[in-house]
Amino acid sequence: MLSTSTKYALRAVLYLAVNSSENKKVLAKDISGPTNIPKAYLSKLLQELSKHRIVSSIRGPGGGFYLTPENKKVPLIHIVQVIDGDSRLNSCMLSVRDCDEDHPCPIHHLVGDAKTNFIKNLKENSLEDLVKSIQNGDSVLPL
Repeated sequence: MLSTSTKYALRAVLYLAVNSSENKKVLAKDISGPTNIPKAYLSKLLQELSKHRIVSSIRGPGGGFYLTPENKKVPLIHIVQVIDGDSRLNSCMLSVRDCDEDHPCPIHHLVGDAKTNFIKNLKENSLEDLVKSIQNGDSVLPL
């Protein structure tokens, strides 16, 4: 349901959420290795996220990317929307062009509730919630 770009963006912002602050900026090249995201691709994603105020950045010496407390409160759905738009989450799982309630694909009704719950969770959870989950040991971030 998530594109590779969105998965990369989520990994990058989670890395920043755990490893950066307003006093500790991180360069794209330093995020690329631990997250296993190609540097050039990562730079474009971070620039897009910065443009939409999901991550913060400062140019020049001592600059880099970081998250403010406000950035960490951004609902996860915003990251998905910035990178993929709304269409990706609402698209058919089998990529059937005209799949909808009136003309469902074979798995349309099997995944409908799961997709609805996934979107609801993306709206209700923020980066801050995911960081708390990592800090509490409820999830791991193997970066």
